[in-house]
Amino acid sequence: MGTENRTYLTEFILLGLSSDQHTQVLLFVLFLIVYLLTVLGNLLIIVLIQNDCRLHKPMYFFLKNLSFTDLCFSTTIVPQMLVHLVVTRKTISFAGCSIQMIFFLVAGCTESSLLAVMSYDRYIAVCKPLHYPTLMTQRLCVQLALGSWASGVFVSVIDTSFTLCLSYHGKNVINHYFCEPPALLKLASEETYRTEMVIFAMGVLILLGPVSLILFSYWNIIFTVIRIQSGQGRLKVFSTCGSHFIVVLFFYGSTIFTYMRPNSKKMNEGDKVISVFYSVITSMMNPFIYSLRNKEVKEAFWKLFGRQSL
Repeated sequence: MGTENRTYLTEFILLGLSSDQHTQVLLFVLFLIVYLLTVLGNLLIIVLIQNDCRLHKPMYFFLKNLSFTDLCFSTTIVPQMLVHLVVTRKTISFAGCSIQMIFFLVAGCTESSLLAVMSYDRYIAVCKPLHYPTLMTQRLCVQLALGSWASGVFVSVIDTSFTLCLSYHGKNVINHYFCEPPALLKLASEETYRTEMVIFAMGVLILLGPVSLILFSYWNIIFTVIRIQSGQGRLKVFSTCGSHFIVVLFFYGSTIFTYMRPNSKKMNEGDKVISVFYSVITSMMNPFIYSLRNKEVKEAFWKLFGRQSL
């Protein structure tokens, strides 16, 4: 197919989550609050970990990376969504759509890998505590973080390349609130089977792979915790790992539902609502779930603001 036939479109129209004006006002207020909480929460986590030497541990190193990823993830999507909730013409250029898709996939796929790395870190801490300092070295932590970002870039390049290489002419209305591959495939003017299979394969790599590692880690953590004599020790471990698992359920459950189905062209209105969980909600939840009941983080917070540690 010649280059001139690949695309005639210069912009797309995003329908958003609702066409009702009153509903759009409510959604604007809701998502503005969610975005502000996301930015403030994740920035606070990054600042606390960076400035308090007591938090210079592998668990918090990965948490800092996760918070930065969530900032990128949310900022790629939510500001444009807020603008489109208050304007009449909800357009995005083809180039803007492509850039948004690239950064969305980089951040999303990196987060998927980081969540798996964090579960592995908890597995070593709980199941092999005596070997934890020698296994989770600073060098290994850096390598795991860089590997997570590299996997995000790799999957993003593959998915974006196959999606944007399709022909798009004629229809330019995307029934979604941001640009992601399953939504764009509905507008393609040619057969999308090959692209769907590539996206499915990348999903196996970046979603099912990390989920398998997470399930393995928690399976071993549960059996180790059951053998712990101290009830307080069991409660502490279940509290830490349970909060992580809540994020896992929200993020992977909604993402797998969207990206691991055989025919992406069968997306419906409900898919937009489901995508809110992995594209918006989890980025807000992470700093609260990981730090709300964490004594070390709370002590770092009071220290940062000049108050005596609790």
